[in-house]
Amino acid sequence: MNSDIFEGKWDQFKGQIRQQYGELTDDELETAKGNKEELVGKIKEKYGKTREEAEQAVNKIVAKLN
Repeated sequence: MNSDIFEGKWDQFKGQIRQQYGELTDDELETAKGNKEELVGKIKEKYGKTREEAEQAVNKIVAKLN
């Protein structure tokens, strides 16, 4: 998914992220707004996941929205 589509579906995506990663704060999500790499970094930091695990989690949610 290119960055324009990712940004456009941000509100839907944010809801899915909140369900799966409830410890992420609104401020953290707003900081990452539409930026996949930033979001992956936040998940990695907050949940102790590897970069690959965090990317896979984000990609899985993105695939659901397509």
